[in-house]
Amino acid sequence: MIRRALNSMLYFPVRRLEATPADVRLDYNELEIATEDGERLHGWWVEAAARARGHVLLCHGNAGNVGDRLAHAALLSAAGFGVLLFDYRGYGRSSGSPSEEGTYRDARAARAALNERAPVIYLGESLGGALALALARESPPSGLVLQSTFTSVRDMARVHYPFIPAGLVPDAYPSLRLIRHLEAPLLVLHGERDDIVPLSQGRALFEAAPEPKQIRTFPDLGHNDLVPLAGKDYADAIGMWAGG
Repeated sequence: MIRRALNSMLYFPVRRLEATPADVRLDYNELEIATEDGERLHGWWVEAAARARGHVLLCHGNAGNVGDRLAHAALLSAAGFGVLLFDYRGYGRSSGSPSEEGTYRDARAARAALNERAPVIYLGESLGGALALALARESPPSGLVLQSTFTSVRDMARVHYPFIPAGLVPDAYPSLRLIRHLEAPLLVLHGERDDIVPLSQGRALFEAAPEPKQIRTFPDLGHNDLVPLAGKDYADAIGMWAGG
C-alpha cells in the first residue's frame, strides 16, 4: 500500500501526445521498443541536424511524455547529436504502468535499442536522472548529464511531504548513494531557482561523484523552464563538455 501511494505522488504520466518531432521540423523515425518483461515502449529517434558529435539517450522527468521534450531534442539535434527519446511504461503510447523497477527496465531496453551507436551520452532530467545514473552503473556511457536531478525519493519527500515520517518512505531511486561509484564523466545542470528539486540536491550529487565532473548552474531559471529559457546555452553547455 505504501508503494502504491508513493507511485501516485511520484509518477504523473500523460497519455496524449501534444506534438511530434514533425511539428518542429525534425528528421525522425518512430520506434517501438520491447522490454525484458513484455512491455512495448514508444520512442522517437531524432537525427542530428549538424556535424555529428555523438548520440544522446534522453530519460525524461516524471510528468508528461516525450511530446513535451521536443525543445530538448531540437536543441541537441542542432548541436550535432542524434537523440533517442522514449516514454516509460504507462506514459504516452507505451504500455503498462510505471514503477521503480519497471522504469529501470525501460531505460535498459532503450539503451539496447541504440544498438552499436557510439559514443552515447545518457541525459537524465529530474526522475530520469535517477534512471540514467542507474543505467550508467550497469552500462557505462561516454558521459552522463544529470539535469535537475534529485538525490533520492526519500530526500524529496522531506522537501515536499514533510508530514510523512521519513521511515515510511521507501528509499527509491537512491542516486546519492549510487553516484559515488560512477565510472563515466559527469555534467550536472541545474536551475538556481528550482523550487521542485532544490539546487542543493544537484550540488550534493556533484560533490559526491568522482572525477571527472563539471557543474553548470543557470541563474534565475527553475525546474520546468530551464531548457526553453536557457535555449542554446543549454545545448552549448552539453556540447562543450562533450568535446566541443
